[in-house]
Amino acid sequence: MPDVALFRVKIFADGADRESILELADNPLIKGFTTNPTLMRKAGITDYGSFGRSLARSIPDRPFSFEVLSDEFDDMEQQALQIATWGQNVYVKIPITDTRGRSSAPLVKRLAEQGVKLNVTALMTLDQVDAVVSSLRGGPPSCISIFAGRVADAGCDPLPILCGALERIRAYPQIELIWASPRELFNIVQADAIGCHIITVTHDLLKKLPLIGRDLTEYSLDTVKMFFNDARAANFTLETPAAVRL
Repeated sequence: MPDVALFRVKIFADGADRESILELADNPLIKGFTTNPTLMRKAGITDYGSFGRSLARSIPDRPFSFEVLSDEFDDMEQQALQIATWGQNVYVKIPITDTRGRSSAPLVKRLAEQGVKLNVTALMTLDQVDAVVSSLRGGPPSCISIFAGRVADAGCDPLPILCGALERIRAYPQIELIWASPRELFNIVQADAIGCHIITVTHDLLKKLPLIGRDLTEYSLDTVKMFFNDARAANFTLETPAAVRL
């Protein structure tokens, strides 16, 4: 059975709840943190800058990824430079395109040349990977986030895309691949098996992490007990029919 403590893939917690993030920082299995505007909106964050700077200072020994907010590349560049000042452990998330579908690869190249650590996010195709790798290859440490869960939601197998990305970045050790948007714990096992560098996992999914490596016979028995106990707690009953005489 797999032992998550022996995995090579680094688990990054993906969320925006400050209390949960600080709690997860005490878990040695959590090697970094990511967030995005959607998660922050759900968490009720109102002051983005204060939120980001405070977390980067509170947990300075692990990487954090924070995303730009603009849809204009010139503004994205200025926001990226600002976010980069929040800490040496900060990576700036740049979406692979703007909302009109225009590639951000030229912006990524400019920022990499300025020494900004980047996390290029929302990739789903190898064409996008090719564009980004050529922009990042001469820069500082960086990440490429492939949204494997969303690729799978579209009915496509994400593994060929992830493996293809790993081949493309093999010559550039400063670029790491992120398996983003996992849907189940088994994705962590898969990410480790293919040699993916990082997997981002939501806080809710991280609560199930102790299940990895569990004995399946024991797990089966616990499941049977759960069904039985829930039926009894609900006071469900069935009339036992009288024996039918032939």
